Amino acid sequence: MPDGELPVSERQTRRQLIDPKLTAAGWKVVAYDEHRPLSSCNGCAIREYPTENGPADYALVRDSRVLGIVEAKKLTLGPQNVLTQAERYSRGASANPLDFRGYHVPFLFSTNGEVTWFHDIRDPLSRSRKVAKFHTPAALAEMLARDYRAASEQLRQMRNDHPKLRPYQIEANIAVEKAIADHRRRMLLAMATGTGKTFTMVNQTRSVCILYSHEGTRTRTQGRSLSGCKVPAGPW
Repeated sequence: MPDGELPVSERQTRRQLIDPKLTAAGWKVVAYDEHRPLSSCNGCAIREYPTENGPADYALVRDSRVLGIVEAKKLTLGPQNVLTQAERYSRGASANPLDFRGYHVPFLFSTNGEVTWFHDIRDPLSRSRKVAKFHTPAALAEMLARDYRAASEQLRQMRNDHPKLRPYQIEANIAVEKAIADHRRRMLLAMATGTGKTFTMVNQTRSVCILYSHEGTRTRTQGRSLSGCKVPAGPW
């Protein structure tokens, strides 16, 4: 293919766009080998990984388990609607020692090399979303170990009882925590001038920091971390 010419086939898209992005995220792209056990494929993105529902374009392996499925499409096709194919492969990977409501691979991706969609299939409330890049092997392993529902419930059970909080600020914090538990990633908190928006959000941030401090968890999402979050002793 001449230099500068865009890939037109799915195969070209994989080689020129998708493989390099997987490599940049720390995955080693390899061909499927039926004689090679998953225990020797730590951190590998295995091409054409077989499932009972057909071969997945890529299987992302960490700690002897397939943690992710990547469905690839050529550059000219939008990838969002093909996540259903990744779901089918997840259901068909019955040899994988994981099971979430019949899905055996928890993290699904679809991409055309420019746009990438991601879906954590473990919770029925989870929704697919566009991501800037593939997660690293360590990030997927950490996500698998994290219990989002339990953490959200812990957050909702934490008392918003700071003596300086007004009743409507407490209501706002409760509403935000419910939205987090419902897997909403975007929220708008509208409060009038002078009603204490900053204090409300400082209290919300403090609650989240306390939760992560108690769990002793380093929360990393595609390279970003909350590990440096410091909880102020108060009063504030």
